[in-house]
Amino acid sequence: MMPDYIAQCASLAMALEVSATPKPGNIDREHNYPDTRYEHFLASVVAAYPIIREAATQKKSFGELLAKAVRESNLWQNGGNTHFGAFILLIPLAMAEGDMAKAYKIVKNTTVQDAIYFYQAFAKANVKVAPVSRLSLEDDNTITQIQQQNKTLYQLMQIAEHDDEIAGEWTHGFPLTKKAHQLLTTNVKDTDINEAIVKTYLEILKDHPDTFIQTKHNRATARQTSKKSAAIVDKIHKQGYLATLPEIKEFDKELLSKKINPGSTADIIISGLFLLLLGGYRF
Repeated sequence: MMPDYIAQCASLAMALEVSATPKPGNIDREHNYPDTRYEHFLASVVAAYPIIREAATQKKSFGELLAKAVRESNLWQNGGNTHFGAFILLIPLAMAEGDMAKAYKIVKNTTVQDAIYFYQAFAKANVKVAPVSRLSLEDDNTITQIQQQNKTLYQLMQIAEHDDEIAGEWTHGFPLTKKAHQLLTTNVKDTDINEAIVKTYLEILKDHPDTFIQTKHNRATARQTSKKSAAIVDKIHKQGYLATLPEIKEFDKELLSKKINPGSTADIIISGLFLLLLGGYRF
């Protein structure tokens, strides 16, 4: 595949995800947060294009590309972390031209230098993460420890896999990306792309408590959010999307008021959309 085509699919996937509404708890074209706006996400989408294109040429390492993506995103917007999790998924998938098995090999072969780039990018992206007992992303001495212990980035993801969905995607071969792609493929057959994204978002959230919610709040809040999402999905299946739309909007209003945002779920939707578009879907 041509690098331009791969980058176009990735950029459109990011733009479609942030534009989808109502997407309970997250920024979309109708909702902003006090310090981060819809427009910040759009700026990050544009900024990321040349980096994803470069990833598709397979000439640079994951770590270098991640650091460049974060740097470019920060140059174009001042709304903080917009797409750090999405970059972690999209870059290896772009390097692999959408082949998840190949992407899994790429991430398994990441190096100590990739780990260092990752920690440096993390420090600049202003990301919230779950606390860990060793090699913490929030510890200034971690890079020295990584070098001393000769830890690769994949090995660091293994430490975080139980507390972070994005890390789990790396260590288990992108299972939620695959699930999101499958759900989107089914959902777009029956409706428009906006509705398909919202439905898929709720379907992923109901079965997989969002680890960003868990980090920002607690495990109980993440599980309760998934439980409410499951009830809405059940009603969609029984009564249809339009009949359920008022409840989706109310759920969105509730999560926004409590600052509960399923950010990891949004990243999974982006990678699923990327595969959908890469496979030729048009709307």
